[in-house]
Amino acid sequence: MYKKHRGSTVSVICKHVNQLNFKEKCQQEDLGAADFEEAISATKFGKFNLILILIAIPSGWSSIFETTTMSYVFPAAQCDLSLSLGDKGVLNAVTYIGMISSAFIWGYLCDTLGRKKLLYIGFFLDSLFVVMSSFSQTLTLLMITKFLGGFIINGPFAALTCYLSEFHCAKYRARVQMVLGIIFSAGTICLPLLAALILPEEIDIVLFDYFRIHSWNVLLLVSAFAPLLGGVVFFFLPESPKFLMSIGRNEEALNVMKKVYSLNTGKPAETYPIKTLIEETKAKENKTADGEVQISEKTSRKTFSQGFSQLKPLFAPPLLQNILLVCLLQMMQMMSLNTLRLWLPQLFQAIHDYEYYNNNTSADLCTMLETIRPKNVTATTECVVNTNLKVYVNAMIVSTVTLFGYIVAGSLINYLGKKKLIFILGFSSGLCGYSMYFAQSSEATLVISSLFIGLGSISINVILSVVVDLFPTSLRTMTVSVTMMCGRLGATSGNLVFPTLLKSGCAPPFFTVGTGMLGVALFCLLLPNTDMKSLQ
Repeated sequence: MYKKHRGSTVSVICKHVNQLNFKEKCQQEDLGAADFEEAISATKFGKFNLILILIAIPSGWSSIFETTTMSYVFPAAQCDLSLSLGDKGVLNAVTYIGMISSAFIWGYLCDTLGRKKLLYIGFFLDSLFVVMSSFSQTLTLLMITKFLGGFIINGPFAALTCYLSEFHCAKYRARVQMVLGIIFSAGTICLPLLAALILPEEIDIVLFDYFRIHSWNVLLLVSAFAPLLGGVVFFFLPESPKFLMSIGRNEEALNVMKKVYSLNTGKPAETYPIKTLIEETKAKENKTADGEVQISEKTSRKTFSQGFSQLKPLFAPPLLQNILLVCLLQMMQMMSLNTLRLWLPQLFQAIHDYEYYNNNTSADLCTMLETIRPKNVTATTECVVNTNLKVYVNAMIVSTVTLFGYIVAGSLINYLGKKKLIFILGFSSGLCGYSMYFAQSSEATLVISSLFIGLGSISINVILSVVVDLFPTSLRTMTVSVTMMCGRLGATSGNLVFPTLLKSGCAPPFFTVGTGMLGVALFCLLLPNTDMKSLQ
């Protein structure tokens, strides 16, 4: 009896325990509590995601236009603004100077203001400065507005990458970044297309007896539509649910994901399977008298100092050697690539000028570049700009080669490995840089410069993927920011020095950019092999 009773008692207790556990399990399933990855996966991929990609086109082009427009403007504006070679170098560099000066500010603002607010405010401000630059009548005003544009565009550029990533699950996140890279490449094709349509036109309009509008002013004004459109559309889009969860506003995040789910699937929002979200932060929310949630003191006031505290482990062993190496690689890479890339329209213009004055006959590149540094110039010498469609077609060809290079590189990374691919790309583009000195015709110059820009552009993205592998998750964002800042320092210095190199002769500019890329190939051999490394 005792044993039977004891066994019955144990059975009853176990039964109740099992029922209790099952009840708790059912309650958890009913509640649908989930982390961000589970919740965003449940929204599926559909119309909303496609709309985001379409919106990213003008938004992504804004940063391309901001950094590249001057390379098409100053050949056309050299007479109106009396530009010297040095002035052109500064115009190319000043946007990067603005971007460098705001590198750390935007990371802080992105984590406190949110992605959406930073996007539409940033794009609106950028469009304002681009419009101001389009009415510039002096070199000084043009430099100021381009500096401010570079200062501003850094923010929405970084926020756009975060925003797109945070509306996609892990399955699609990497592909979205690849699409974003293709969008940027397409922007480098669209810009010379706009230049080809606008700059050859002879425009001379006087407004209010002061503002004289030429074709290059119109090109700048048209390029302002990209950030303006980006600002308008992001004003009506929801905030990133990941950001909302990070500051404890889970109800708002859940409502956003319900709407995304409904738009993607065509089903009512009430059928969204996730009912609650797990708390990602222990920070307390403070509510005002109106019931609005305020960002906690920890989030709004300490993020900036916490961001800088992330720099300490980067510049201490064992990460010190790796951060110095990737910064050196990125600096040499962008110094070479972005210097020649931004000066290519001017080089193509010089080639066209030579052919224009020599009955359409070509020559070796060094001979044709003599038109950039004319001799015996006096105050009475007439300044003439011979714009031609061929200049911009050549630029579109270079950009198209780069776009196809991105597509091919995707398969080569897995086949060759990142380290080996960086070496091949750096070595090949370095040889192309040297080869430009020996180019014997305009066609040869076009082919070699296309290969140089294409190979170098791919190498930048491979280096960034190595950065992701080399550094732990908590430091990756800061590491990418630091390496990109070093790269922009290289681009700035390269564009400032390039005019001096051009004045000193034909060999120095091309041997300098070639040596920079060969340096990338050499120093990448010091990188650890990260191809088989699992992400932390």
